[in-house]
Amino acid sequence: MLTAKGEEADIVTGLELGADDYVTKPFSPRILIARVRAVIRRKKKEETDDDMSVIQVHDIVINSHKREIIANGKPVDLTFTEFQVLYYLAKRPGWVFTRTQIVDAVRGDYYPVTDRSVDVQIVGLRKKLGSCGRYIETVRGVGYRFRENP
Repeated sequence: MLTAKGEEADIVTGLELGADDYVTKPFSPRILIARVRAVIRRKKKEETDDDMSVIQVHDIVINSHKREIIANGKPVDLTFTEFQVLYYLAKRPGWVFTRTQIVDAVRGDYYPVTDRSVDVQIVGLRKKLGSCGRYIETVRGVGYRFRENP
């Protein structure tokens, strides 16, 4: 966002409404170009992350574009949120995510939900995945991770 309004409230409003950056006049053309390049780099990284449309981890195949899960060779029917949680964890096996990180990734920042809602989703996922549910590990006092090794 390029504007003459430089008050703190204006900047916060602009960013909260979806601006990737907020530049006020007067500005340096070199700084503006550097900021535009930074936004382009971030967007390219997001597109690269999106290229992981099919993930296979252990006995689970996740196709994000078709929103399909195959566990032990059988299709698994998941809710929207269960699918998003599984996909988020499976993209980075071994990484530990807090409940807040999971909620933010699945529903966006500041989604009005309790941390324990993630626990309910995990219980449902484990049940629906059957024997593959063991790949979702609880990290006591922190959150959850998708097991790296079977």
